[in-house]
Amino acid sequence: MDPVADMLTCVRNANKALKPKVVVRHSNLKENIARVLKQEGYLADVAVRGETKRELELTLKIKNRKGVIAGIQKVSKPGLRKYVGAGEIPRVLGGLGVAILSTPSGVLTGQEARAQKVGGEVLVHVW
Repeated sequence: MDPVADMLTCVRNANKALKPKVVVRHSNLKENIARVLKQEGYLADVAVRGETKRELELTLKIKNRKGVIAGIQKVSKPGLRKYVGAGEIPRVLGGLGVAILSTPSGVLTGQEARAQKVGGEVLVHVW
């Protein structure tokens, strides 16, 4: 199974169940995606714990007994990768959501990638 999709599923399920924290196995890509989600205000905190068996602890934001994340979707899948150029970066819900891309400059939001004029692999849509 795709490890990033597994992390997103854990976040989606915890968000619906109003769980405050989620713990998933660590990878650099997952950590970078989580940091972008925190930067955009979808997560309250991201922490790496453990020495040899590292884990990511994601603290979800909950407002008015509802999760902040309305939807989270994996775009590029192992069987069908989705690459876009700088001018083709998608807008999620007309700009209300965030597209997360893996670019040569690192993991960026769609807005940051447009500003830096770099394309890459579209990983996630969040709204």
